[in-house]
Amino acid sequence: MLGAESVRRAPIEATGITGESAVSRAFMLAVSMLVLWSGMVPLAAQTPVREPIRIGVSGPFTGGSAPMGLSMRSGIRLAAEAINAQGGIGGRNILLIERDDEARPERGLAIANGFVRSERVVAVVGVVNTGVALASQRVYQDARIPVLTAVATGSLVTQQFKSPQEADNYVFRAAANDTIQAEMIVEEALTRLHARRVAILADSTNYGQLGREDLQRALERKGVRAAVVERFNVGDVDLSAQVGRARGAAVEAVLTYGIGPELAQIANEMARQNWRVPLIGSWTLAMANFIDRAGPNAEGARMPQTFIAEPTNPRHAAFLEAYRKSGAGERIPIPPAAAQGYDAMLLLAAALRQAGSTDGPRLREALENLRLPVEGVIARYERPYSRTDHEAIDNPQSAVIGEVRNGRVVFAYDEDRKRLARR
Repeated sequence: MLGAESVRRAPIEATGITGESAVSRAFMLAVSMLVLWSGMVPLAAQTPVREPIRIGVSGPFTGGSAPMGLSMRSGIRLAAEAINAQGGIGGRNILLIERDDEARPERGLAIANGFVRSERVVAVVGVVNTGVALASQRVYQDARIPVLTAVATGSLVTQQFKSPQEADNYVFRAAANDTIQAEMIVEEALTRLHARRVAILADSTNYGQLGREDLQRALERKGVRAAVVERFNVGDVDLSAQVGRARGAAVEAVLTYGIGPELAQIANEMARQNWRVPLIGSWTLAMANFIDRAGPNAEGARMPQTFIAEPTNPRHAAFLEAYRKSGAGERIPIPPAAAQGYDAMLLLAAALRQAGSTDGPRLREALENLRLPVEGVIARYERPYSRTDHEAIDNPQSAVIGEVRNGRVVFAYDEDRKRLARR
């Protein structure tokens, strides 16, 4: 690049001008060039390519739990795209670092270590399976990186690092936990459907067994004990013995905790044994791979839901339209997982704005004291978290009972639809 002296000489030689006039004109030209430079350099400095905010997304994008993970990821992506379209956070875009944990705890732990050690994420949104959450979140806790659990519902998830065990808790959730769901399931079975004897069929994972415990506690609070308690493994294709024992005990409702493929085996086996009693379980009875594999045998199954794919109110309608336009498909495999992923990302974005920083402790403090409401899909969140409560959805009134009808999940009760329409 030419120096200032070269800038002064070049125009003189080019024009053949000499004397004071030439010097004066050369000086003015030099000043003009310097002004041009001074305008160009700050322009580059004012519009640098700012480093994006790196957010980790961990979930099962393959395997039996994939409908939950893919739905959640679609919701998170929609929220991130909306945030970036509005200028990002403080002029910085959100960059999602997505990893498939395959619903395996050991894989989730490896991803957590990678997020912290090499991917430089400032927070994590996601985690679908309770076992993966419990195996991996110690890494985030020790690194002081907030994790917003968008799907995993095990009641222990947000309790693992509560005071006095830990000074600060970095685990938050935007899903209805299993304590809430168990209460709703039991209320549905005993009060609304008037069952007197119930069976519990739960898978052998952390999710299934912790959910079973929540169901048993909820039953005990009603003065009831399950007549039959059975377990099965993920991947089991023959559940005739478990279903047969429940049928033999003359139970009037089957309560479940598992995921789609095995839940379909239960429904199909009940049909094979020509045994029709209400099937009521956790929100996973809404999984597409339960409904599709059980076919007509899924009809009537009921479950708690934080979101049902109907344009019940303007927020729901806008989300469904955005999902449709995103190219993710006309059908959301698991609508609550998508909505919860969306809302979790919005809650994190609100904390990033409020904190004005990506520092983990400052983000945690902001989440625990969000000053401005957040308009999510599921709810309008006003101070959803506190120092001692990291559950954004913390009571049964935040969810509804869904029912499978004609191959899709709808409101089991019209009063719930009307209630949400007013929100």
